[in-house]
Amino acid sequence: MKGIKVYHVDAFTDQPFGGNPAGVVPNAESIDSFEMQSIAKELNLSETAFLIPSESTNTDFCIRYFTPSSEIDFCGHATVASAWLLGTVYDWAEKKNMITFETNIGHVPVEFVTKQGALHAVIMKQVEPKVKKIETDLAELATYVGLTKDDIDTNYPVRLGYTGNWHLLIPVTTRKAIDQAIPQILKLKKHNESHNICTTHLFTFDSQEENCLIYTRDFAPAVGIHEDPVTGSANGALAGYLVLEGILNSKVDHVFCIAQGHAVGRPGKIDIIIYVEDNKPIIKVGGRAVPTIAGTFLVEGE
Repeated sequence: MKGIKVYHVDAFTDQPFGGNPAGVVPNAESIDSFEMQSIAKELNLSETAFLIPSESTNTDFCIRYFTPSSEIDFCGHATVASAWLLGTVYDWAEKKNMITFETNIGHVPVEFVTKQGALHAVIMKQVEPKVKKIETDLAELATYVGLTKDDIDTNYPVRLGYTGNWHLLIPVTTRKAIDQAIPQILKLKKHNESHNICTTHLFTFDSQEENCLIYTRDFAPAVGIHEDPVTGSANGALAGYLVLEGILNSKVDHVFCIAQGHAVGRPGKIDIIIYVEDNKPIIKVGGRAVPTIAGTFLVEGE
């Protein structure tokens, strides 16, 4: 038997049992893909991150992300969880002000933000945002996500947004409508698989949360997750959408928070930073995290 160290980390929260839990395996260099998928399935969290020390001078770790059913290219909350674990339990925040992960979509640098000698937040720079149109009837789409057509806020366009994965971004008139949404999981899964969509992300400016501009919910049946509590990649894609579609002024910087997870009893808060560099929007997403479980998987092997 061999022992594999694993952590359970709640991301985008400063309270245990809030935010979005991720599995993190900090020393995964001896684990193959089959074992990674098996561990992710056993943990049964929305994503588990596996860290492998990088041989490159430009990155610190290679990182792979697995849902209980498949590997995905990028996961925001598992990146935050991994960086927070490395910064605190493994003391990286005392040695460096930044850590860089090599992912399937490219390099993702994560800043350590410290206050009074302690780690206060981790902020990841996501890959360049993109948006594109999707040809789906609004009434049909509303049915898939458990809304009425009138619940969709037509002041803003329905789009696919990207900062590592493609997310279906649906503007909704009220938080109440979002909270009451009961998606048709099988139909939504089939729709998203046919369009290569990782998650469906409902958002509204009717946040009702203090200091939060936007409130969201996220459904991801195409990758084996009915609902993701607090979603770093989808909210990064949403931030890119806001500037690329002209909803937020692309000529000025933006700093705001997004609330998510309340509908499933795991409230979380995501910090968003948007600025322009070389005529391109830069999206940064971050927050805090709390390790809640440390343990060892016992698996067959030397």
